[in-house]
Amino acid sequence: MIDWIKSKLSLKVDSCDVEYEKCVIDLIEHEMVRSMKNYIQHGDTSCLEHSLYVSYVSYLICKRLGLDYRSAARGGLLHDFFLYDWHKKKPYKGLHGFKHPHIALQNACKYFNLNYLEKDIIKKHMWPLTLRLPRFWETFIVNLSDKYCTIMETIKFFRKESINLLIRLDEQS
Repeated sequence: MIDWIKSKLSLKVDSCDVEYEKCVIDLIEHEMVRSMKNYIQHGDTSCLEHSLYVSYVSYLICKRLGLDYRSAARGGLLHDFFLYDWHKKKPYKGLHGFKHPHIALQNACKYFNLNYLEKDIIKKHMWPLTLRLPRFWETFIVNLSDKYCTIMETIKFFRKESINLLIRLDEQS
């Protein structure tokens, strides 16, 4: 599983990557976290891939800034731990963007022992939709990393879809 993660994140084996791995290894090895690969998040990116991207970007930024990079990595990995396909039938009423942080936090607390910062990250990663302002810098960083990764995944998906459409149009003419 760790090799798959490294390939997805294009990681080179160095001390930073080993340290990141130590921060999240217990989460990565858990079957429920692994099950996130079964749900699509943005375009053709799985929820697990998206969460890994957010986790690693947040880890790097927080490490550089001297913040709690371990909690940022862990909270980033669990921020979308809602465990359902939000594009289809949802297990609740309401908009996914407003509801899923609470469901992700409930799931994360069910399976893992989280510190206060990790809980804040998961609960408020959709700010400003969550209304309550993030309490910690790490929460802001995960929030912004999530937005950045979402944009990059969506652009990649639409770019790929546009290329496929051009190929199909070219084949028809």
